Amino acid sequence: MSDLAVYDLDRTITRRATYTPFLLHCAMRRQQWRLVFVPVVALAMLAYVAGLFDRGRLKEICQALLIGRHIHASRLKPLADSFADATVAGNIRPGARDAIARDRKEGRRLVLATASYRLYAASIAERLGFDDVIATGSVIGLDERVHARIHGNNCYGVEKMRMIADWVEKSGLAGKHGHVRFYSDHASDAPAFEWSDEPVAVNPHDRLRRLAGERGWAVEDWG
Repeated sequence: MSDLAVYDLDRTITRRATYTPFLLHCAMRRQQWRLVFVPVVALAMLAYVAGLFDRGRLKEICQALLIGRHIHASRLKPLADSFADATVAGNIRPGARDAIARDRKEGRRLVLATASYRLYAASIAERLGFDDVIATGSVIGLDERVHARIHGNNCYGVEKMRMIADWVEKSGLAGKHGHVRFYSDHASDAPAFEWSDEPVAVNPHDRLRRLAGERGWAVEDWG
């Protein structure tokens, strides 16, 4: 029986969000002329805040603007790897490194569960020593071109919990895994907090801090 440690990525393991920085990283290193679309990206974010479309659609729009509607996987991989290198070098909370080391020492199976794209989240997870990744997927054509379209659903909120449950089932762990420790900074992960045996609110925003207080969940400051 394997105990699990399931981690969110953005602002839990990392200090700052990763998605827009990843898109800018790609634009800077591949097609700098795409930076002219940055104001359009900002407008798209405002439209999302106004409720004109959901997070998944926002991701697709921003990716199409700053990377392109499609890019071959062989061209994207070096960009994802260099972004992962930069992230691990300068955007990881000290407490996250400590927690990962502790969970590994305890023999837990380390799982990254994030709304970030697998495009780059898998590279970050590999560098941090994770065993498995649950993340937002991309549509990949038969020609191996990665399209600016989400495969399935955005791994966020209730959908993240559904994808975790699906991973548990496909991994043959249903009814077989042991103690589950879950870390996140955001109240949108309430379903996963409730599912876990040991929920840990990491550097929580106000809503999660209140929820953690009501439910008796641990609260940690990872710096």
